[in-house]
Amino acid sequence: MDKRELVNRSIDYIFQHLEEGLTIKEVANYFNFSEFYFSRLFKEVTGKSIYAFIKRLKIDQSAIDIKLKPNKTITDIGLDYGYSSSNYSSVFRQHHRLSPTRFRKFIKIKSISNPFYPEKVEQFKNFADYDERIKIIFLNDIKVIHERIYGNYGELKGKWLQFLETYKDFIQDETLMIERFYDDPTISSQNSCICDLCITTNITDIKGNIAMIKGGKFVTYRFEGKIKDIFNTIQGIFLVWFPESGYEMGEKYGLNIYRKIDEANGYVIMDLCIPIK
Repeated sequence: MDKRELVNRSIDYIFQHLEEGLTIKEVANYFNFSEFYFSRLFKEVTGKSIYAFIKRLKIDQSAIDIKLKPNKTITDIGLDYGYSSSNYSSVFRQHHRLSPTRFRKFIKIKSISNPFYPEKVEQFKNFADYDERIKIIFLNDIKVIHERIYGNYGELKGKWLQFLETYKDFIQDETLMIERFYDDPTISSQNSCICDLCITTNITDIKGNIAMIKGGKFVTYRFEGKIKDIFNTIQGIFLVWFPESGYEMGEKYGLNIYRKIDEANGYVIMDLCIPIK
């Protein structure tokens, strides 16, 4: 296992155990490394310290829970991630520059600025508008060639071009492009993107680059439109539909499955898929 694959697996492990009071030592022990060696390796690959990374994930993921679980108290959400009530508020404020209570009030607003197009203020539809286009489906496991990207959301297009060039010999007519996102751009820093770039495959002999996206029950919304409007739709699902739907996310990621791309006209058809319990 090379360094990057090890770090990728450690991040998967961290996401899976984020609500269990996870420590650096526990992660290092799971992979049979010393805490010092693992910390040094993690920073070498990601550019971030493992301590800062886990802390950032806890606060960002707790903010997503505040967004999706309007009936759950902020105290209970903080406890889920190992924080006492007063400590959670303090750490949250340091990271997001406002208290979790004010954050909850802010996300109830039915419009939001677009981090990718700062001049654009997004207005959302009502619950019924999203609900009539959402389907609950079961996805099979999906075998993919993938690379995990750390960095700025704005660099994803360039990263995609590099990725597709690297694996062009494995692209067939039926190949699908998939993004697996772990962040919410309205919460996480623009420079803290974690995203898996994936193409579907049936092969097994690319060492270190084959992964299986776990199937299961997903909320799916078929998006057809301009690339610049994807953000509005995703945020509408999370801000308007999810809190009223009665569903909870089953995993801490979402999938964008591209069905058609017309880059010249900035137009796509894609399935926005969110795992649910």
